[in-house]
Amino acid sequence: MSAALLEKIQTLKKQRNAVILAHNYQPGEIQDMADYTGDSLGLSVQAAQTDADVIVFCGVLFMAETAAILSPEKTVLLPEKHAGCPMADMINAQQLQELKGQHPDALVVCYVNSTAEVKALSDYCCTSGNALKLTQTLPDDRGIIFVPDKNLGSFIIERTGREMILWPGYCPTHTWILPEHVAAARKEHPEAKVLAHPECNPDVRAVSDELLSTGQMLKFAETSNVNEFIIATENGIIHTLQKQNPDKLFFPATEKAICPNMKKISLEKVAWAMEDMQYRVTVPEPICTDAKRSLDRMLQVIPK
Repeated sequence: MSAALLEKIQTLKKQRNAVILAHNYQPGEIQDMADYTGDSLGLSVQAAQTDADVIVFCGVLFMAETAAILSPEKTVLLPEKHAGCPMADMINAQQLQELKGQHPDALVVCYVNSTAEVKALSDYCCTSGNALKLTQTLPDDRGIIFVPDKNLGSFIIERTGREMILWPGYCPTHTWILPEHVAAARKEHPEAKVLAHPECNPDVRAVSDELLSTGQMLKFAETSNVNEFIIATENGIIHTLQKQNPDKLFFPATEKAICPNMKKISLEKVAWAMEDMQYRVTVPEPICTDAKRSLDRMLQVIPK
């Protein structure tokens, strides 16, 4: 890691009155350099509470959009314009509008891993950490359309028994994790507890010990009396887990669990983003107001 480059980033950050956010799946050097690390919604809420004029979001497009929705008065920069989310792109506004037309009485709950346009057409947003609690607050006499992640949706159904209409979207990175990967990792590390993300396929969830969001994984690892963990989510989080728990051991369920979009941002791109004020992410009206409404409804029911 270049000391001169890090110094340049710090200088530009002061000049721009910027705050740098890094998702838990970002490369380790990005996480180490950031002002805040965490999950996408938590970072956006945190950034909205700062006096920064500029938010540099080291993540993917839907995360930067969420920051722009919650902080419309701030300038939001995504250092890599091609850092997208395949799952978020698996449903668009027209497809959701058609689905709503088929189920006019149903409430729409969208995973925060979705585009601003999809959020704007939804009644509630949710995160992987609060999806269960949010669903349990919704009236029993209303159907629920859940988009875009069928795996998170099926996890909610398993835990709550609530029937839902699921969109067939999924996270490619999490679907690369297979039960045989977990079995092989258990054989190599028999004392380890398996922590899996609900975005994993049902057969992976079935052979895991705990099903947790990224934020919940960090808390669980810190408070658990277990010293070894097999992590079944994007491997970038292992950097943070190991950093926060130096006396514990963390092993990936598979080395294949890498999101290529999350790895597109580099220190150079962070510096260039602030230097040239690129690439700015904005959410036009009325999409911004409508999307914020679905986020606000979630935060009213389940405070962050």
